[in-house]
Amino acid sequence: MMQNLLSSIDRNIPIGLVVLNQDRIVLHVNTHMATLAGVAADKAIGEKFESTFTADRLDTLMSFPFTDEAGNHCHAMLFYEPETTETSSFHQSFSGAIKDIQEARNEQRRLLMEIERANENLIQSEKLAGIGQLAAGVAHEINNPAGYVFSNLRTLAGYVTDLLKIIDAVDEVQDLEAIRRLKNSLEYTGIRDDVEALIKESGEGIDRIKKIISALQDFCHIDTEEFSAHDLHACLDTTLNVATSEIKYKAIVVKEYGDLPRIECNASQLNQVILNLIVNAAQAIDQEGVITVRTGQEKSNVWFEIQDTGRGIPPELMTRVFEPFFTTKPVGQGTGLGLALSYKIVQKHHGHIEIFSEPGQGTRIRIWLPIAQPHLFESPE
Repeated sequence: MMQNLLSSIDRNIPIGLVVLNQDRIVLHVNTHMATLAGVAADKAIGEKFESTFTADRLDTLMSFPFTDEAGNHCHAMLFYEPETTETSSFHQSFSGAIKDIQEARNEQRRLLMEIERANENLIQSEKLAGIGQLAAGVAHEINNPAGYVFSNLRTLAGYVTDLLKIIDAVDEVQDLEAIRRLKNSLEYTGIRDDVEALIKESGEGIDRIKKIISALQDFCHIDTEEFSAHDLHACLDTTLNVATSEIKYKAIVVKEYGDLPRIECNASQLNQVILNLIVNAAQAIDQEGVITVRTGQEKSNVWFEIQDTGRGIPPELMTRVFEPFFTTKPVGQGTGLGLALSYKIVQKHHGHIEIFSEPGQGTRIRIWLPIAQPHLFESPE
């Protein structure tokens, strides 16, 4: 029925229709176009457009590219004859309809852009909420090494005072034996051994603080729309460092990383997905457990998964875990947006999520991502 309808429109519409291939060879001519141009339709097919039609009596109404069923690039052109009252009237109506369609498309595009901006703002808000949730723990992670570095500096200050006494004594004493007695009274040997340990420990503390701050900077980096090549393992390690305070009193982390190429992604948004999964895994463990982070590759895709030994998810709730604002956490402990936004981000990366869970047996969530993002080209208007 549909084919008969299209054939009837092609024959009876008062508009000339010509279909060309990418070499501008005529593939199809409708009845009205053949009449307007004064050529036989079967004679025109297979010929160059310019050698068959003279458009001095015709005006172009519309032209647009398309792809046929076999994937070949084609081009359709519509013509009308202004002198004909019937055609002119049809042209005005047709043009008005096209204008309405274009305006509707523009409005749709504007609304989609508004939705995308709102989605980006929501992602950023959820990220800030996640950082706020981790803030106390992150502060503890920084204060702990900062505390013993400060304590070490105070001890070192006392040691320096004693060492300066020994150095100053060189100009005042009459013999080496007096210096030896002073060194023994100030416990020089103990100072020398302890100074090396204090400097090493302080260096490790400063490195720990630098690592936490670097992880926070990477995690909180302002989002961009651009995708670029990133190391997925670096994204996982960065986010694990940020979430250390949330994890370390609940679970040990086991890493089972495979060999992965760099992938095309928005690293900041991907970090948000990883954080959501890690925090959910930690919160699902009541006392002590294990969180396993795995990665792998299959053909043109990579995957990473977060598995916990927590409570698991009841079967009746499995279909709702990606719903916005749905959460099983107590009031004040979750927004219900984490997994919903993660789903949106993974979709934006042309990937998908798999979730496996059983009450009392924990949960495993796997994220699949393409190594290279598909290149999308907009068709000309």
